[in-house]
Amino acid sequence: MKNTDSGNPYADIIHLSRPDSGKYPHMPMEKRAAQFSPFAALTGHRAAIWESARLTEEKHELREEEKTAIGQKLHLLHRQQREQPEITVTHFVPDMKKQGGQYVKVTGHVKKVDVHDGRLVLANGNEIYFDDIKELEGELFEGLFETD
Repeated sequence: MKNTDSGNPYADIIHLSRPDSGKYPHMPMEKRAAQFSPFAALTGHRAAIWESARLTEEKHELREEEKTAIGQKLHLLHRQQREQPEITVTHFVPDMKKQGGQYVKVTGHVKKVDVHDGRLVLANGNEIYFDDIKELEGELFEGLFETD
């Protein structure tokens, strides 16, 4: 290779036109970058960043008075489950991917108070374990239990 322009080893060919392939048609400039777009060097990176930024909270231990009140309400629900009263339950849902979870409030009609398995089953399909319940609310409890 000749060196004809102030130290540039490609000076003799830099102004030549590109050779054409007889096998493939010339690709327009707009489409050249598109051929690489499906390639993602960091596949899953965005999802991993989002997951690490997602917040969870710890499950709170209830005071004895709160446990007693929930136990009394569950007992009343067990006795009244045939009427399928509507209640609102605040309960802890563990996170499937990381430590902790979140408290969720669900409203529905009681289908079953399963004392054997320690869970509350609502008509909409929600199953809530007694140990995860933080609060029970509903017309059935109005005037019967003191609230803080």
